[in-house]
Amino acid sequence: MGWPRWPALAAMERTTVLITGCSSGIGLGLAARLAADAARRFQGKGVWQPRGSGSPRWSHQGETEPGGGLGWVLAVQLGGTAAHGHALSPVYATMRDLAKGERLLERLGGCCPDTLELLQLDVTDPCSLAAAAQRVQGQRLDVLVCNAGVGLMGPLETCSDQAMKTLFDVNLFGAVRTIQAFLPAMKSRRAGRIIVSSSIGGLQGLPFNAVYCASKFAVEGLCESLAIVLRPFNIHLTLVQCGPVHTSFLANLQRPDPESSEMRGLDAETQRLYRRYLGHCQSIFRDTAQEVEEVLPVFLEAIGSPCPPLRCASTQLLAPLWRLRLSSPDGSAYVRAMHDFVFGGGEAGGEQP
Repeated sequence: MGWPRWPALAAMERTTVLITGCSSGIGLGLAARLAADAARRFQGKGVWQPRGSGSPRWSHQGETEPGGGLGWVLAVQLGGTAAHGHALSPVYATMRDLAKGERLLERLGGCCPDTLELLQLDVTDPCSLAAAAQRVQGQRLDVLVCNAGVGLMGPLETCSDQAMKTLFDVNLFGAVRTIQAFLPAMKSRRAGRIIVSSSIGGLQGLPFNAVYCASKFAVEGLCESLAIVLRPFNIHLTLVQCGPVHTSFLANLQRPDPESSEMRGLDAETQRLYRRYLGHCQSIFRDTAQEVEEVLPVFLEAIGSPCPPLRCASTQLLAPLWRLRLSSPDGSAYVRAMHDFVFGGGEAGGEQP
């Protein structure tokens, strides 16, 4: 498996990066493989101190690794670039619960980047964010990657107030708080870049993802508006629209079981559509979902490009539907096309398949 190409960093010879949301998922195996690289490009001497601990619980020359998934692999990839001729000093990989790092002990084998440091950071907790910002204060933070996010799937009738509030607290307000914590320093230097993990669900509505898409639509509006104001400060903001990716995101998102009591209380048509949608998701992830390493070059390009775009997509999966949405401003053509794409034709107006 080849390494994603690292873009030229002529204007960023020494780059400090902070990444949120580094605790989850199936990217663990890939990150562990990279950390155990035979060329030993990942020698580490950071510090891991779990929440509330006065001394490291795990230390091999003080190594530290983030926990897994897209954020973790991105952190490991960035940390390893120092061995490829780019001075990265350091990469801060953050996660809400450092205790989740316990599972890394079996996988890392004592190898990790010496430019990598793990920090506790909960994007829903202002005190946690303040502590992380204080820790980074002595460094020039060049790149902030807002990668923390959660999902919520299912008929709107099944989405509780608490579940919706939690989703927005992480996906939208978590991004707002994180940017607020680190933006003043970037403004004072009149330099920096902010990369936000978005979704194709932030550009177009997806069935049974109404609340999730609402949160991502909000993130898109937030970042587009902010990018206009940040232009005079030489701060670049980039949204990365990801599609289906093989991480733990899908397994961890909150969704009702088709046979649950809350689903049985809904009308039969909604139950049938939801079952069909779950089957559609399975086929999409089986046939078209990307691996994490296919997505990483998009983030790396956003970090290394002299003038990164506001938006870049990691997949063209729904590009035709997106173009249809733009070409049909009233939205009706898109609604019909997305319905047919997911559920098949012939169901409008209550028709049976």
